[in-house]
Amino acid sequence: MASTLKHVAGKIVERPEDEAPVISTSSYVKDHLPNPKRATIDYLTSLFPILGWITRYNTGWLTGDLIAGFTVGLVLVPQSMSYAQLATLPPQYGLYSSFVGVLVYCFFATSKDVSIGPVAVMSLTVSQIISYVDSKHPNEWSSPQIATTVAFICGFIVLGIGLLRLGWIVEFIPLPAVSGFMTGSAINIVAGQVPGLMGISGFNTRAATYEVIINTLKGLPRTTLDAAWGLTGLAALYIIRITCDKLSNRYPRSRRALFFVSVARNAFVIVVLTIAAWLYCRHRRSKSGGYPIKILQNVPRGFQNVGPPVIDTGLLKALAPQLPVATIILLLEHIAISKSFGRVNNYKINPNQELIAIGVTNTVGSVFHAYPATGSFSRSALKSKSGVRTPLAGIFTAVVVIVALYGLTPAFYWIPTAGLSAVIIHAVADLVAPPSQVYRFWRISPLEFLIWLAAVLVTVFSTIENGIYTSICASLALLLLRIAHPRGSFIGKVRVSDPRDPEKSREVFLPLRADGVTNSDVKVEPPPPGVIIYRLEESYLYPNCSIANSAIVDHVKAHIRRGIDVSKIKQSDRAWNDPGPSHGDLATAQAVNDAKPDLQAIVLDFSVVPHVDTTAVQALIDTRNEVQRWVNHPVEFHFASVLSPWARRALIAGGFGTGTPASDALPEVAPVVPYRGSLRGDWGKDDKIPVGDVEAPEITELQVSRGSSTNAAPLVPLDTPFFHLDLASAVRAAGAPGKPLSRAETTVKIAEDAPYL
Repeated sequence: MASTLKHVAGKIVERPEDEAPVISTSSYVKDHLPNPKRATIDYLTSLFPILGWITRYNTGWLTGDLIAGFTVGLVLVPQSMSYAQLATLPPQYGLYSSFVGVLVYCFFATSKDVSIGPVAVMSLTVSQIISYVDSKHPNEWSSPQIATTVAFICGFIVLGIGLLRLGWIVEFIPLPAVSGFMTGSAINIVAGQVPGLMGISGFNTRAATYEVIINTLKGLPRTTLDAAWGLTGLAALYIIRITCDKLSNRYPRSRRALFFVSVARNAFVIVVLTIAAWLYCRHRRSKSGGYPIKILQNVPRGFQNVGPPVIDTGLLKALAPQLPVATIILLLEHIAISKSFGRVNNYKINPNQELIAIGVTNTVGSVFHAYPATGSFSRSALKSKSGVRTPLAGIFTAVVVIVALYGLTPAFYWIPTAGLSAVIIHAVADLVAPPSQVYRFWRISPLEFLIWLAAVLVTVFSTIENGIYTSICASLALLLLRIAHPRGSFIGKVRVSDPRDPEKSREVFLPLRADGVTNSDVKVEPPPPGVIIYRLEESYLYPNCSIANSAIVDHVKAHIRRGIDVSKIKQSDRAWNDPGPSHGDLATAQAVNDAKPDLQAIVLDFSVVPHVDTTAVQALIDTRNEVQRWVNHPVEFHFASVLSPWARRALIAGGFGTGTPASDALPEVAPVVPYRGSLRGDWGKDDKIPVGDVEAPEITELQVSRGSSTNAAPLVPLDTPFFHLDLASAVRAAGAPGKPLSRAETTVKIAEDAPYL
C-alpha cells in the first residue's frame, strides 16, 4: 500500500523514474538533528560556564584574580561616578551598575578579561534617551526610572537573543562599522565634556558635536575656576601615564610596579583633587548653599530602594523608538570587546552565552536601580594586563565597589565635577581609532574604510543613533552588493613546473584577463576552440544568477559562431529583438561570423559554490536555451568540483549532469504562473535545431573488482557523467565532445568489504 501511494505521488509531481541518486531531506535531518535529551542537557549546562572551571580553582588563580579584581576596582569607582554624570544621573547610579555588572557577569561569562559596568557610549546614549523622553513627556518620569527601564527592557531583549541562540546576527556588523561609530561617539563625548572641564555653561552639550565645539570656543571667555581642577587633573592623568610608560621601557625590571602606579592614577588624581576642593571650598559656602566650584555634594550611602523595577506601560511606549539603538550598543560593544580579548589571550568566547550574561546582568541590575551596563574596553584591558586568571575576579571588584558605596560616600561629597570630566576625557580619548588603524582599513578594504568614515562623520554632525544606523545600513548594503555582483571570470590554463625538476609540471587554471594577482607577463592559454570555461566565485543564488547568465550569453554571442545565417532570413521573419546585420554589411558580418569557432561545450567551475537555489537553476536553464539557440545545436554543460550535495541535487533536478537530452528538459523548473498544456521545448520542430543531443553520451563504466589487488571505484558516480571531480578532468571531457566518457582518471582504492554507494 505504501509503495502504491508513493508511486501515485511520484506520478502527480512528475518525479523522474530513473533519477540519479541524490541527498534526501530525511537522511540529512537524521544525520544533523542531535539527540533531544543530550541536546537539552548540553544547552542547560552551557548556560553556566562557571561549572566547567570552578572545581579546578586553586590558590595560584586566586592570587591573579585578587590583584586584577582590586586593580579594576580602583579604576571602576571614579569612572562609574563620572559615567553616571555623563548619563545625567546622580553618581550613585554608576556605582549600582558597577556592582551588579562585575558580580553577576562572572557566573555566566566565557571571557576572563571583560569587565562589565558603565561605559561612555552607553552612558551618552542613556542621556540622549532621557532627554528625548523629557522633551516628549516633561516631568512625567524621573531620570533614574527612565534609565532603569531601559536597562530592564534592553537586558531582556538581549537575554532572549542569547537564549534563542541568535548571536550570529551580530556578525552582520563588521569591525570597521563598529570602530567608526565608536570613534565618532568618543569625539562626541570628549567635545561634550570639555565645557564641564572648563566650567563653561549656557548651551546644550548634548547637541551635535560640531555645534558643541563651536559653542565651547565661543564660551572660552566664560571659563570659571572649575578649569583649575579640570585641566590640572587631565594634565596629571596624562603625565603619570606617559612617565610610567617611558620609565617601563627604560627600566624593564620595574615594569610591573610602574604598571600598577599607572593604573592607580585615576584614583590618585581624584583623591588629590577632592582634598584640594575640600581645602578650598569648606569655608567658602555661599548663603544659597553653593560653592566656588561644582562638586558632587550628597551621595547616598549604600543601595537605595532595592526592589522590583517599576515598569510603566506609558514609559515603554515613549521609549520604543530609542530601544533599538540602545540594544545594538549594548550587545555590539560587548561582543566586539570580548572577541578582541579572546584573540589576544588565545581563547574562544561563545557569543550567545555572552549575550545571556549581558542580558542577565542588566535584568538583575534593574532590581538595584542600575542603568545599562556592558563591556568596557579600558577596564578589560587593565584587567587583562593585571594578570587575571578567571572571571571570578569580578567578585573582588564588587567588594571594592561595596566598600566605596558604604564607607566612602561622605568623602565623595567634595569630588569636583571638573575632575570627573577629566577622568571621562582621559578614558574615552583612547577609543578614537589611531591613524595607523584607519590606514589599515583603507589598505584592506577601501569600501569598508568609507563605511568607517561615514559612521564617524554622521556621528559628529548628527547623533550617535544616526551614526550607528548609517554604519549598519552601509555594511548590509555592501554585503548585498557583493552577493548580487560577485566576481566571475573566463578561465584559461598555464602549465607550471618546479624549477628544481623541470620535467615535473602541472596545469593551473587562471583568468584570461589580468586579475591583479598573477603575473601579467605570463600568457594564459585559452581553452580548446569551442570550449568555454567560466568560474563562479560566489554562491549561485537568486540575487546574482542573472549576472552569470548575462556574462556567459554575452561572451558566447561575442566570440562564438552563430549557427543560423541571418542574411538568408527576410526582415519580416526576423525577431523584433534580433534584427541582425544590415543589408550593406551582410558579407562582412558573415565572414566575421564564419571565422569564429563553433561552440561544443561550456565548463562551469563550481569549486567555490556551496549553495544553488531554484532561481539559479532556472537561470542556468535559460543560459543553456539561449546558447543553444545561438549556435543552433545542443551544447554540453560540464560542472567541475560540485562538492555540495545540495548543489548537486539542485543541478540534477534542473536536468544537468546526467546526460538528459535538452529536448526532454523542462524549459521552466518553477513557473510563476502554472501553464496548461505542454511547455517542453521541441528543438527539432520549433527551432529547427537537430534532435541528436550530445548530453546523452555513451559512458564507459569502470568495473569494480572486489577480489583483485587493484580494487578501485570512481570518486564521482557514473550516473552523473557531466559532474567532474576537478577542473582538469572537466576540460578534458569537454574537449572531446561526442566521445565516450570515461572515469578512469578519477578512481581510488577501496577496501574489499567497503560498500560502493
